[in-house]
Amino acid sequence: MSKITFIGAGSTVFAKNVLGDSMATPALQGFELALYDIDTRRLSDSENMLLNLKQSGGSTCEIKAYTDRKEALRGAKYVINAIQVGGYDPCTITDFEIPKKYGLRQTIADTVGIGGIFRNLRTIPVMLDFAADIREVCPDALFLNYTNPMAVLTNVMNTYGGVRTVGLCHSVQVCVPHLFEHLGIEQEGVQAKIAGINHMAWLLEVTKDGKDLYPEIKRRAAEKQKEPHNDMVRYEIMQKFGYYNTESSEHTAEYHPYFIKRNYPELIDRFQIPLDEYPRRCVEQIGRWEHMREELVNNRNLEHERSHEYASYIMEAIETNIPYKIGGNVMNTGLITNLPREACVEVPCLVDRSGIQPTYIGNLPPQLAALNRTNINTQLLTIEAAITRKKEHIYHAAMLDPHTAAELSMDDIVSMCDDLIAAHGDWLPDYN
Repeated sequence: MSKITFIGAGSTVFAKNVLGDSMATPALQGFELALYDIDTRRLSDSENMLLNLKQSGGSTCEIKAYTDRKEALRGAKYVINAIQVGGYDPCTITDFEIPKKYGLRQTIADTVGIGGIFRNLRTIPVMLDFAADIREVCPDALFLNYTNPMAVLTNVMNTYGGVRTVGLCHSVQVCVPHLFEHLGIEQEGVQAKIAGINHMAWLLEVTKDGKDLYPEIKRRAAEKQKEPHNDMVRYEIMQKFGYYNTESSEHTAEYHPYFIKRNYPELIDRFQIPLDEYPRRCVEQIGRWEHMREELVNNRNLEHERSHEYASYIMEAIETNIPYKIGGNVMNTGLITNLPREACVEVPCLVDRSGIQPTYIGNLPPQLAALNRTNINTQLLTIEAAITRKKEHIYHAAMLDPHTAAELSMDDIVSMCDDLIAAHGDWLPDYN
């Protein structure tokens, strides 16, 4: 029996999307869906939810929960990863509250920025433990990574973990639909080309019947900017740099040095920037969980419609050899020629029985490559810190982060990093 292993299966809502999709895919019937999580209560919740879904949907997949990670992985053909190391309390709280003492404000803090750096530093050792198990018990598995920070973790698994890995983020497939819905443009028949890095990939081309739609997009976006709305940061980037990017405005605001600035407090209201957005979402989600739990876990009539998440479509394409196109995070093997080869990039990929086959992009427009490199600098230095365990590289990563460097002195950045290292305690390995 072929096997799909889901690590972090206690994320019940996401497990429903990804494994519910798998259970609704004819080519994946008969697979074992192996669930693993360190939180046994949430693991049991997800197992019960999927058993209800199997019963109501008639899937022939076998649902099995494991408390031994290596056994959950043993013999897997596909491994799906959706973990969060340290959770909201204490680690997300730490990532926001200590920088705030230095006057450094964030919105999401899960990709780059000081929060992204420390999320990486506590997650990379765990991911490398996964990689060691995979090399031992399922060395040919394809690792489908959904965990943020996407670019760094996908890079580490490929470069240092020795595991075939593709990073998956739904910001690619929702980019054009959300933009067009907001601007009131018909989406039928639209062709788009997206490439860059995760959370800062660019809508390079968007056409219909051979006609470039960007002039109309920019015209309507300029009208929208006259009144407050929830995508003002991305529209501003598009106006100034010429292209629209994939990830939301609340994310984008903290990837650049232009928007969250103590000397320009009026920018927060002008661009509708939701400071401390991720902690707020976490608190709301925790508050809603018990009600959601009843709907998901104890609902014997639970139903599911296949979502837009890429995982089941990738596995289906490999199993059937019917090609499918995704936006995937892969190593830059000459794909984007004006970004570093050491970087992880997000490009269109063809998937079939041969696996993930990325497409060549060539040079990005120079201003877009420059913006990407500002984030890649911090990503690569964060990896250097995690692999060498040299504290100085943590400082380097933070000093090169665009938002952090725009707000704080070098001495304050070093002091803030030291405070974060101390506060994380056992969540971080020792640094020299």
